[in-house]
Amino acid sequence: MPSLRSKALSAALAATGRRRRFASAEAVRTRVAQSARRPASHLPPRSLGRVADISRTFVGAWPVYDVCPRGGEPDARVLYFHGGGFVDELERRHWAMVRALVVRARARVVVPAYALAPRGTADRTVPVAADLLSGLIESGGAGGTVLLGDSSGAGLALAGAQRLRDRTGTQPSRIVLVCPWLDVTMSHPDQAAIEAADPLSARPGLLEAGRLYAGTLPAEDPRVSPLRGTFAGLAPMTVFTGTRDVLATDGRELLRRARAAGVEAELHEGTGLPHGYPLLPVPEGRAARDRIVELVRSAANA
Repeated sequence: MPSLRSKALSAALAATGRRRRFASAEAVRTRVAQSARRPASHLPPRSLGRVADISRTFVGAWPVYDVCPRGGEPDARVLYFHGGGFVDELERRHWAMVRALVVRARARVVVPAYALAPRGTADRTVPVAADLLSGLIESGGAGGTVLLGDSSGAGLALAGAQRLRDRTGTQPSRIVLVCPWLDVTMSHPDQAAIEAADPLSARPGLLEAGRLYAGTLPAEDPRVSPLRGTFAGLAPMTVFTGTRDVLATDGRELLRRARAAGVEAELHEGTGLPHGYPLLPVPEGRAARDRIVELVRSAANA
């Protein structure tokens, strides 16, 4: 059962209208148009600079933040792709995850502020994601590399890992996917029932966001919907999802398909928990972040 704090936060998020951001195709188009007129900031909070060294470079048009622990070499490396339906920028909750990894796991965390849809489409974005992953793996130093993504960022992360496997066979030490969105067709038959209890996400808006991200590619293309790609040869995976998340079906299907392909995979499914709960300030979120920190620490010893 979810904690009282989790129930209260889910109710508060629903009451404040957060679901309306993806309630309809029109809502998504309106949000994209507003962002084009007044782009949101992707800058890290100032408080992060008090505990980490932060630098920024550019990969093409992408600002890429490199966040490192102070006082010595990092023990592991993390490439983190943030969520937001492919149309929203990095937010404080994403940077809070970065802070936890830097401070508690002593990880170097590379955070791309990737181009958002409709300017950033899968055919352009996935190859750059693969390039960044390859570069981080090859950068050397102690420990291994963990590929982390949440929501739409998890889809980009998985597509990038598949692309890199097809290029060179190279993989990170582990792939961690938080409430992943892996199939933008939103066609799983169980999603209608889950959507009724989801306080944050709705299929009509997600379908539109997925269409914008797909660009000229079919929604079924594995670059857009990596759940429809192949899994043999991928790194071990850890997946988090909640039963009140319309995207829970993607995590479940990923577990089934990865294991069928011989890939080590584990699924943590939180009963009664909403989309993105590992990033929320609730007991279940803290427990999930503890597990992610543990996984990164394990990579440091790989």
